[in-house]
Amino acid sequence: LMISASSIPSHSPRVVFRRINDECLLIPLTDNIADMDSLYRLNETGVFIWELIDGKLDIRGITARMAEEFDVDTSEAEKDILLFLEQVKDFLHFREQ
Repeated sequence: LMISASSIPSHSPRVVFRRINDECLLIPLTDNIADMDSLYRLNETGVFIWELIDGKLDIRGITARMAEEFDVDTSEAEKDILLFLEQVKDFLHFREQ
């Protein structure tokens, strides 16, 4: 799967996002049961990106928001986003517009 700037990510229904104490977690579901062995911890940047993923905004749009929010270069933001999406791709669906 090639992810490009025009790809539109959306959350998989097979994952839940939870804030537990000070941790933000992605918890995969298997037959609607939480798979605690495969949970993924999100850092602040990851949470920011995850919350922007709404099935409407493409990666270019997410990149622009992140560059603005964290006051970083667009190319740097895009690199971080693509790396993050690669790490959590099992929890996402992608479509091309």
